[in-house]
Amino acid sequence: QLQASGGGLVQAGGSLRLSCAASGRTVSSYAMGWLRQAPGKEREFVACITWGGLSTHNTASLKGRFTISRDNAKNTAYLQMNSLKPEDTAVYYCAAGAYSRDVAAYAYWGQGTQVTVSS
Repeated sequence: QLQASGGGLVQAGGSLRLSCAASGRTVSSYAMGWLRQAPGKEREFVACITWGGLSTHNTASLKGRFTISRDNAKNTAYLQMNSLKPEDTAVYYCAAGAYSRDVAAYAYWGQGTQVTVSS
């Protein structure tokens, strides 16, 4: 089970740190990803990190603002989001699976956490 948290309402230019805690199973052997879905839009890839945390990949448009990390000792992944924009408003999901930009590559999903950025 994956539990995402840390979402909320923030003004444009602000920051949030999302957390994804795993329980009931260890996900340390999986890549972890963050994906998001805005109202009326398809779910899209945000960032992913390998099981060891040595490699990360971000959507090009978000690079420099969003940073993914993980702490396998705590079975937790993070997404640090800086300089937030209204267009970042979405439900953010954490997921475990293959190291991939493909939404379908992730086998295990958290419930999502809402991020709302006001202008």
